[in-house]
Amino acid sequence: MIDDPGTESATDTEPTVAQVGEFEVISRAVADRVQPPSTIVGPGDDAAVVAAPDGRIAASTDMLVHGRHFRLDWSSPVQIGRKAIAQNGADIAAMGARCSGFLVSLGCPADTPVRVTDGLNEGMWLEAVAAGSAIVGGDVVQSPELVISVTALGDLQGRAPVLRSGARVGDLIAYAGRLGWSAAGLALLLADMDRTGHDAVLDAHRVPVPPYRAGVGAAEAGATSLTDVSDGLLSDLGHIADASNVRMDIDPELLDIPAELRSAATAVGIDSLDWVLTGGEDHALVGTFGDHSAVPAEWTVIGRVEHLGDDRASRVTVDGRVHSGRSGWTSFESE
Repeated sequence: MIDDPGTESATDTEPTVAQVGEFEVISRAVADRVQPPSTIVGPGDDAAVVAAPDGRIAASTDMLVHGRHFRLDWSSPVQIGRKAIAQNGADIAAMGARCSGFLVSLGCPADTPVRVTDGLNEGMWLEAVAAGSAIVGGDVVQSPELVISVTALGDLQGRAPVLRSGARVGDLIAYAGRLGWSAAGLALLLADMDRTGHDAVLDAHRVPVPPYRAGVGAAEAGATSLTDVSDGLLSDLGHIADASNVRMDIDPELLDIPAELRSAATAVGIDSLDWVLTGGEDHALVGTFGDHSAVPAEWTVIGRVEHLGDDRASRVTVDGRVHSGRSGWTSFESE
């Protein structure tokens, strides 16, 4: 419920979702919002209609559950809304596509303050615009917990989708965006400590900043494989390695660790490199390229694709060795 300890709850005077009703919540979400030219029919009808000039639609969906993927005592509704859109938009970018529309479904308890849903909607619209798109439709239902489900649509613009299965032996591994920042912010939030001076990593956990346009740029440059870093660099490179039947070797000397991460790591007693290798939810992009000339300027080379060999356990290595710790986050791991 929204009135669990540490979360936002309605006062006696402010309106709730139950009081204003489903259609008022939806109306507040879409009023005065501007749709891009690719939206033929936007919110307000039985279904949206989005232009697909390429003839194909890239589509991805994801879900966030209160208490599992976000907490209202850690993040504002606006920040949570931005995060919900960002993690889906990053999947579209990871196919080399441009975001063309988002469908949003919201489940919430009846006593949810309208200011919470207003904030979520504001954040989702801010991030949809940042991704070059808009929210074209959705739904609102009553549920025991606050749940946000987002479906993202994308336009491949005539290019072939960049798949996980395209990495070739000899390719360079490179990434765009930030690695380890969200994990650093989460570690600080979980720690009982003074967080003064660590606003950058805290904000990075609350609102990821996917490099949306870098996905299109990578596709245009001829990237051979691509994925977004949602569960951790090693874990997500493992998906490419499995799909491509290759080994991915990371050179840790090529991983630039900013001062903000080093400072946060010192504060909580953690090796900052571990955050970079295994931290999820930054929604950076990582992929493979044929040679240095194919790597766009905003991408950083961090390793090389090699023959897999007989030991499949070593499909992703760091300086030739299997990383001794966890590789990343999984949905059904123990809390």
